Amino acid sequence: MIKRTFALSLLSVYGAAIFAAPAPVADVTSGSNDQRIEALERMFATRTEAQHRLQQQLDTMQSEVNELRGSIELHNYQLERILDRQRELYAEIDKRMSGVMNTPPVTPAAASNSAQQGGSGAVLSENENEAYDKAVNLILKDKLYDQAIPAFQSFLQTFPNSSYASNAHYWLGQLLFNKQDWAGASAQFQVLVSKYPDSNKRADALVKLGITEMERSNSARAKQLWEQVIKDFPDSPSSKEATKRLKTL
Repeated sequence: MIKRTFALSLLSVYGAAIFAAPAPVADVTSGSNDQRIEALERMFATRTEAQHRLQQQLDTMQSEVNELRGSIELHNYQLERILDRQRELYAEIDKRMSGVMNTPPVTPAAASNSAQQGGSGAVLSENENEAYDKAVNLILKDKLYDQAIPAFQSFLQTFPNSSYASNAHYWLGQLLFNKQDWAGASAQFQVLVSKYPDSNKRADALVKLGITEMERSNSARAKQLWEQVIKDFPDSPSSKEATKRLKTL
């Protein structure tokens, strides 16, 4: 009686599941009750094993999808940083070309007068360009980051009103930022934000300034700076970075 009741229960369960997945064909209508129950048990075990394998395959596929999604997000972020870097380089090139095009030609007489007067005017401008180029090349070409720090400091001290001053503050702030000198980096980014509102590096400087504040346990100030980036530069890569930073608060 118990076996018969169990057999009927299995038939009920299997009748509901038979449409979910294919199962091996077995005759459960003939033979003794014991044989029929044994056949049902084999079919149930086979279906359970098949469903288990299917679930494992689904779990594996989901894991692979998650890995691919993470890889795509990482590549998108890296691509944004590369594009930002290219824009910075193009801006640097444009600025230098403009400086060259706007420099008046030096005639022999003018050069002689300049030399007699101790070297001023065009000679001073040339020294300014050379000093800036030297500092930038220590980063871009030579990768001598520690030597670039005093080079930019010297440039800013010698040419405080240079047209390159905003960029020099940014580069110096970035170099100090990479060394985790949060106070020094913050000072440079703050000068850029305060004195050069039209700088094309202002948005990124605000993001980095917020990070330096966060590193010094000033989360309220960091939040304020990142919200300012989103408000003032809504479509920029810096705005996306600020949004990500805000989500971590």
